[in-house]
Amino acid sequence: MKKVSKAIIPAAGFGTRFLPITKAVPKEMLPIIDRPAIDFVIEECVSSGITDICIVFSRGKESILNYLDDCSQELKEALKKAEKQEMIYVCNKFKDVRFTFVRQNKMEGTAKAIELCKSFVAGDPVAVLFPDDVTYNPQNPVTLQLIKAYETTGSTIVGVQDMPAEEAIAYGVMIPAESKGKYIRINGFIEKPSLDNLPSTITSLGRFLLTPDIFEYIAQAKPSKNGEVYLPTAIDLMAKETNVYAYCFDGIRYDLGSKLGFLKANIEFALRDPVLSKQLISYIKGK
Repeated sequence: MKKVSKAIIPAAGFGTRFLPITKAVPKEMLPIIDRPAIDFVIEECVSSGITDICIVFSRGKESILNYLDDCSQELKEALKKAEKQEMIYVCNKFKDVRFTFVRQNKMEGTAKAIELCKSFVAGDPVAVLFPDDVTYNPQNPVTLQLIKAYETTGSTIVGVQDMPAEEAIAYGVMIPAESKGKYIRINGFIEKPSLDNLPSTITSLGRFLLTPDIFEYIAQAKPSKNGEVYLPTAIDLMAKETNVYAYCFDGIRYDLGSKLGFLKANIEFALRDPVLSKQLISYIKGK
């Protein structure tokens, strides 16, 4: 079994739910306190043993590439002069990651974004992390949990959690077969089902470990009504022919695709900071 060392981060969407700011700033660059969302996702990759990351971006998102570039010499000198050398490391903490950038010129759906990375994947298993979803489990990163699940099963893994039915319908939901512990073999995958057509409340939350045969199913997947081809459609086809497992991961997940989720992430990460937490609690209490 090949070791998992690669990840794909699809970051080409329009971010319409955060307009007007996303007209000029990629949604992946919106900050949780002082770090953009994509920083947390990349950190999860690195903490999970990932060494090679392919980021799919689109026109107007060059700031993602700039963010991941080395600090300018001018900034380094300014930080040294201000005796803030530690910030040089903070600004370059991903310098050992091998990044590949792929431009998606036309929005054709998440499956097509993954398909653009076929040469990067090169027949290996690959993690996929959607940056709308930021997870928190510093002791056991979610992607690492999925890698271990893949090493156990040798199959494609969908990271899931159980959600209330009224929330699950906004995401992809599993059609479950048998289950054992945190593993659920699935018979299919329905994207945004209606309450009347809800097969379970086992909900996909932006983390996947894909076997390389996913590209065969992407090629077979039919577009949705809007003409886009989605990754869940391809996984649904795969699950009907071979073993695919949902894995109930441990960790807190923040939906940065929603304004409330974005606010929750900022508040909860601030409360984890020893300095900011005191100031924030004092502010909330009105002192």
